[in-house]
Amino acid sequence: MGSWHANVVCYQVYLPSFLDTDGDGRGDLAGVRAKLPYLCELGVSAIWLSPCYPSPMADGGYDVSDYRGIRPDCGDMADMAALIEDAHALGIKVLLDIVPNHTSDRHPWFRATLAAIQAGAPEPGRYIVRAGRADGQAPPNNWRSLFGGSAWTQIRDDSGTGTGQWYLHMFAPEQPDLNWTDPAVRAEFEDVLVFWFDRGIDGFRIDVAHGLFKDPMLPDVDPESAAAGMLEATEDSPYWGRPEVFDLWASWRRVADRYPDRLLIGEAWAPNVTALSAYIHDRRLHQVFNFDGFLHRFTAEQWPDTAGLRRAVDDWLAATAKENATATWVLENHDVPRLVTRLGGGSLGKRRAETAALLLLALPGAVYLYQGQELGLPEVELPDEVRADPIFLRARARGQRKEGRDGCRVPIGWAGSAPPYGFGPEGSTPWLPQPAYWADYTVERQAQQPNSTLRCYLAALRHRKNLRGELHWVPDRDGLLMFARDNGFRCVLNVSAHSVVSAIAPTDYTVLVASGPVGTTGPTFELPPDTAVWLRRNHIAG
Repeated sequence: MGSWHANVVCYQVYLPSFLDTDGDGRGDLAGVRAKLPYLCELGVSAIWLSPCYPSPMADGGYDVSDYRGIRPDCGDMADMAALIEDAHALGIKVLLDIVPNHTSDRHPWFRATLAAIQAGAPEPGRYIVRAGRADGQAPPNNWRSLFGGSAWTQIRDDSGTGTGQWYLHMFAPEQPDLNWTDPAVRAEFEDVLVFWFDRGIDGFRIDVAHGLFKDPMLPDVDPESAAAGMLEATEDSPYWGRPEVFDLWASWRRVADRYPDRLLIGEAWAPNVTALSAYIHDRRLHQVFNFDGFLHRFTAEQWPDTAGLRRAVDDWLAATAKENATATWVLENHDVPRLVTRLGGGSLGKRRAETAALLLLALPGAVYLYQGQELGLPEVELPDEVRADPIFLRARARGQRKEGRDGCRVPIGWAGSAPPYGFGPEGSTPWLPQPAYWADYTVERQAQQPNSTLRCYLAALRHRKNLRGELHWVPDRDGLLMFARDNGFRCVLNVSAHSVVSAIAPTDYTVLVASGPVGTTGPTFELPPDTAVWLRRNHIAG
């Protein structure tokens, strides 16, 4: 519990959209290295890099063709070594994203699999390949891809004729699922962990940590569940949250434990916190994200639910304490719409997002921020012709519409009043277009504005370093949510639609940071709607 990651503030860098130093329209490792002083000033103690391995980029780099290399548009191994060295010099840890559920269809293993099947030989066993139904012309079962359509694609020979063999892909067809019952797959990934640990990487965020193993019988699922894709790991799921995965994470933990103070954190979905805590039970993963229990509560429809929010915080703190693990808290990432938009958009969404941020940063445990979250970036409406997310592309191919995740991945702005807003060299074109209003959301602009979202994050992260102790809820007036930690700290949230007068006296407390104007009414504080404030009790000698 005393490790660096027990109280970490980790900043997710979505590499293509962070900073482009060579003008190709995509961010790179040199860009991250250049902005390490900014991240240090912000108060970040770790960064998590989205996949920077060689990849055809069918899904933003989550289709990996080589787990031991660097994608040319990101740089090379020397750039990675320099980034790690500079980050460590500033006290910042470096995490990599690792993608073990599937590879790219350009991975040498999959090319060999295709060649073997096309030649009529048995496939090597490293992927999930099965004979189809209806004389091989229909998929082996009714499973659906999370990105839409069937989760199976038929393997064809050089003439384009179907072989009758199908491969599984729970995501895009360019992302064939690995067969984790094959010892070669397990050995390969353990070697990959060692490869990067030996080069100074401090840990891994594990993509689809609830996936990997599938029921070997490949049973059909309920048609409604199949149509939905079933992201969550229900108790009887044939492809999510299988018991075999927990032994795998215990083996990865043994690898990580051979190195000093490394971190494994899983992106996992589970039906409840009890099931989720299985990923951190008995020396498996160190941490796991809690999406359904926390992140997904922050919507305009659920915003006033203080009782539900309090219960969610209590449940997750209790579950992680039982496992002697650290609670993790996250409000944004590269897969969900921006928080400001989810909470109503415009000035309302901004107020609520800053209030949610002060809650997030006051909670005990590990905090994960997504790039641009500290700027209050909204979701961007993009023209269809520039969208690149396979969720959108596959839906369009079926005559449907799903906007996908591009709106939260638009390159962030650093400075200036016109594109590319400092994201790349002047005259360069970002891979996704930045809106005209992005000038109001640059780091340069917000650093100059006293009431900007950036200034709110800077102040909160500065004070967060001094927060200690467990969380204790404190009763107050209706409409307020308040908790205490050690050293006289109070976090007070008003998530109601009207101003609320707190029972706290301004003479007893000093305001550390607030998401809006906190006034006084007689001997008490008054909080406007959708406002949070951090307070520190005045210590009076006597």
